[in-house]
Amino acid sequence: MRRVFSRGVFGVLVLVLLAAVNIGWAASAIPENPDIVADIVERVSPAVVNIDTLRIAVYRSPLAPFFSDPFFRRFFGDIPELERQVPQKGIGTGFVFRSDGYILTNEHVIHGANKIKVTFIDGKEYEGKVIGADPLTDIAVVKIDADNLPTIPLGDSDKARVGEFVIAIGNPYGLSHTVTVGVLSAKGRPISAGDSGREYENFLQTDAAINPGNSGGPLLNLRGEVIGINTAILPYAQGIGFAIPINMAKSILEQLIEKGRVVRAWLGVYIQDLTPELAQKFGLSEAKGALVADISKGSPAEKAGLRRGDIILKVDGKEIPTVSSLQQEIRSRRPGERVRLEVWRDGKSIVLEATLEELKESAAETPEVQQVDLGFEVAEITDDLVERYSLRTTRGVVIVSVRTGGPADEAGLRPGDVILEVNRTEITSLADWEEALARITPGDTVLLLIDRGGRTYFVPLKAEKR
Repeated sequence: MRRVFSRGVFGVLVLVLLAAVNIGWAASAIPENPDIVADIVERVSPAVVNIDTLRIAVYRSPLAPFFSDPFFRRFFGDIPELERQVPQKGIGTGFVFRSDGYILTNEHVIHGANKIKVTFIDGKEYEGKVIGADPLTDIAVVKIDADNLPTIPLGDSDKARVGEFVIAIGNPYGLSHTVTVGVLSAKGRPISAGDSGREYENFLQTDAAINPGNSGGPLLNLRGEVIGINTAILPYAQGIGFAIPINMAKSILEQLIEKGRVVRAWLGVYIQDLTPELAQKFGLSEAKGALVADISKGSPAEKAGLRRGDIILKVDGKEIPTVSSLQQEIRSRRPGERVRLEVWRDGKSIVLEATLEELKESAAETPEVQQVDLGFEVAEITDDLVERYSLRTTRGVVIVSVRTGGPADEAGLRPGDVILEVNRTEITSLADWEEALARITPGDTVLLLIDRGGRTYFVPLKAEKR
C-alpha cells in the first residue's frame, strides 16, 4: 500500500501515455450496454469505503545495546533517540456487507494498525475496529458504529464464469472510488505473497485494473453482486490482478464475527503433488492426487491408518487432483467432522475414515512438501535391472536415468549406480527413497552413499527446485 508523493509534469505525461496505450483495451472490455456498469456503480458506491490505517513502528538504534550498559553511559553520556516511534500510513478499500456496520476487507490492509479510519463516498468518517482477521485467507472484518448503512449483496463465486464482465471499485493510490472494468480471466489460480511467502489457493484472476490501494475492494458481476475481494497484482505485469473468491469469505464470516478468528480442521499429513514419474512408479495412470510423504504422530491421519506412500484421491467422493485441493478441502471442514478418504495403496484403491481435529497454534499447519530435483530418476531393483546394469547388490534403489547438466550429472552419477544411503539414512526400498526425498528442500547439500561395481562411494550434490 503506497501513497502518491508527487504530481509533476513528468507524472502527468506518463499518465497520458498510459491512458493512450490502454484505450483499445478499455473499449473492448465494456459491455454492449455501458449503462449497466454505470447503474451498478451508482447503486453500490455508497457501500464502498476507503480505509486509512496508521501504524506506529518503533525503530531501535543499533547503538541501543551499548548505551543500555551503565559503563558506556558513564564515559559517553546518554544518547538521545535510541528508540523512535515512526508513524506509518497505509491505504486500502472495503465494502459494507451488513447494514449494522460490518465491513469486509483484506487482512493485510489492517494488519498491525493502531488506528483505522473508514470514509464513505459522501465524506462521512468513522473509526473502525477489527472484529476478526484471518491471515491464511487474507480476510478481515472491520466494525464501525453506524446503522442503516447501504450494503452490497454477496454473490456466488462458484457460479462465476470465465469471460464474464466484472467491475472493480477501490482506492488505488488514494484515488477514491476508482472504477475499472474487465473480464474474469481465470478461476482457481494459486498465488504466493512475496513478503510473507504464504501461498494462497483458488484465486480469481481478472484484467480489470487493480493497483495498490484497491486491496479489500469488491469485484462485482453485472448483477451488482460481489464475487471477489480484490487483493493482489503481479508487480511487473499489466492486466493481471487477483481476487479472493467471495465464497471463501462467506465460509468463515460467521466465525470471524463471533470468535474473531477461524477454527480449522486438521488431518495431520505432509503431502506433495504427484509428478508423472511418481504416478507411474505408484501404478497410477494419471498424475492426480496428494502423495503422503509423512504423518504427524497422534494425528487423525495416523489414527485412520494412513501411511507414507498413500495417495489421497478423493475426500467424501470429491476428487483431489493436487495438494492445494486437499488443503482447501480440509480447511473448509470443522473439527469433529468425519471424512471418507479414497486412498491409492499398493496398486489398489482403499477407503479410510478419519475424524478431523482442531488445528492448534502449536501444531504447525500441514505444509506442502517442496518439490526438489536431484537430476536423476530411480527404480526398485528388479532381476531385469540387475542383469542390465550388472549390479552387485540388491538392496537400495538404482539410478535409471540422469539429466544432462543436472546436479547428479555434475556430481558424476550415472545409470546403474545404486543408492544405499541418503544423508546417512539407509535406503532399502522405493518407499524409503520417497521418505528421504520428502525431507530435502531446494538448496540442501545431499550426501549419498552409492554402490558402483561392488565398491561404495560418498557423493555430495546440491538439491535444486523442481
